[in-house]
Amino acid sequence: MSDNKYIPALRYNWLTKLYNPVVAFTMPEIKFKTALIKQANISATHKVLDFGIGTATLSLLLSQSQPELNIDGVDVDDKILSIAKENIDKANAKITITKYDGIKLPYADNSFDRIITSLVFHHLDKDQKLNSLREIRRVLKPNGELHIADWGKASSILMRFLFYFVQILDGFKTTNDNVKGLMPIYIKESGFREVKTRENISTIFGTLSLYSAVVFK
Repeated sequence: MSDNKYIPALRYNWLTKLYNPVVAFTMPEIKFKTALIKQANISATHKVLDFGIGTATLSLLLSQSQPELNIDGVDVDDKILSIAKENIDKANAKITITKYDGIKLPYADNSFDRIITSLVFHHLDKDQKLNSLREIRRVLKPNGELHIADWGKASSILMRFLFYFVQILDGFKTTNDNVKGLMPIYIKESGFREVKTRENISTIFGTLSLYSAVVFK
């Protein structure tokens, strides 16, 4: 996913500034991001990467619970990274943000204990999903863990119907794999073990799933 091929937050660049209020208004954002952080079981000694940091809401929630924790975040979107920087500076949080090319993460092998990511993978097509997962595996330490919050397999006919609104906005090519429940398969194919769907949350736009996986090297 080169930086000129990504799908921006809310699909269109001119909508990027509306991302935070839209998500906050339409989604149980604090609920699922807090659940993801709790699920990741992060300690003060862990090195943590927020993959696709966006406006930094997930990292800031983590930082509020552990102010001394040093967090890294990457994203391909200049506009959303500028918003993230503003939010981080206001909070005076220990979060370092880096732009990357969407192909190779700018970190050495075995750099992180935990990688967390929220509402990123449904913006990626199959090849991009698999490449990102392999890169995440590369930079995780042995026994490191990946924790994902993203759209998952619809838990009911209603949830499937509601998800069409997301697909109309973000595109069917990138979102079909999510709603078909293929994310756990892709995670396993990328070399992770103990792949689990930890929770499914019903929202007004469909089923949001929390996944976890472990790296054995």
